[in-house]
Amino acid sequence: MDHDEERLTAFARGWAEAERRGDVAALDALLTDDFTAVGPRGFVLDKKQWLDRYASGALIHDAFTWDEVTTRQYGRAAVAVGVQAQQSIYDGRDADGSFRVTQMIVEEDGAWKLAAVHLSPTGGR
Repeated sequence: MDHDEERLTAFARGWAEAERRGDVAALDALLTDDFTAVGPRGFVLDKKQWLDRYASGALIHDAFTWDEVTTRQYGRAAVAVGVQAQQSIYDGRDADGSFRVTQMIVEEDGAWKLAAVHLSPTGGR
């Protein structure tokens, strides 16, 4: 595994752990300022909205995994595709699910950061 692959793997672990914990400070550092997320029902969130789900206490994960990940690097950018599974509560409602996720990761100031994410339901729970 080359240095960039190791850094991308470490980035993926750090991101998944920060999401599982709802760690706003860690996620703030891992996302680009112009981060965009497309949710499983087509809604779009910017970085502030993504982080506010955790900061407000609206989103809580009991479990969060990021598996079956394949990553392709294109210079100082990479695309990761994997499966995110979660046991979660959002705004007091069940938010469990399994999602096929595409991530756009870019190198910014010498560190990998998540620029965009798109989630699609897999049909599994």
